[in-house]
Amino acid sequence: MKFFAAPALMLCGLAAGSEVTPVQKVVQLMEGMLAKGKEEKHGEQVQFAAYKQFCDDTSVEKKRAIEEANEKIGMLKADIEKYTATAARLGQEIAAHDEDISVWTGDQKAATSVREIEKADYDALHKDYSESVDAIQRAVAVLKKQAHDRPQASFAQVSNLMSLNLIPAEAKKALDLFLQTSQDPEGLEVSAPEAHGYEFQSHGVIEMLEKLLDKFIEERTALEKSEMN
Repeated sequence: MKFFAAPALMLCGLAAGSEVTPVQKVVQLMEGMLAKGKEEKHGEQVQFAAYKQFCDDTSVEKKRAIEEANEKIGMLKADIEKYTATAARLGQEIAAHDEDISVWTGDQKAATSVREIEKADYDALHKDYSESVDAIQRAVAVLKKQAHDRPQASFAQVSNLMSLNLIPAEAKKALDLFLQTSQDPEGLEVSAPEAHGYEFQSHGVIEMLEKLLDKFIEERTALEKSEMN
């Protein structure tokens, strides 16, 4: 105020007789500066208010975002703990399943091996039964035919029965005895008593073979049913 007072007094003394005195010019200048200062101040106040509002809004938004993020973090931590526990449990279950699979694989291999052995045994036994049934049928057919036509009969079909595994030892003895007593070295016709004895003996062998045939067919059928099951 003192700074502006001296020039104002000087201007008043120099231009006392003019229409616009220097003091008035200074006052006008100061009023203009004041108006401009007020305008700038108002502009700054408006700008500050807008910035403050922006900061307040941003602060509220960020706080809300932080709260939501913290809440989500809490939920994710809970999920992590839950899934970690689940993973541990599933890991134990997987280990148990792996052990079961290992045991089952071993059992399967063992069962497959046993099955292969059983199948081989079945095939061999079924072959024996089939060969025996076929051989007995041929031998019985030959014996029935030759019971009525004795001369120099061929007993090859009967002799073949001696090599079969399923023919019982007692049956083989009976067949061997039959074959020995049925030989006719001289190839001559036999007498009536001899023919009657041969016919009687051959009937006994046929009856024995037919019983074996029925037995083998029945056992082969049972074997096939067992294999199917």
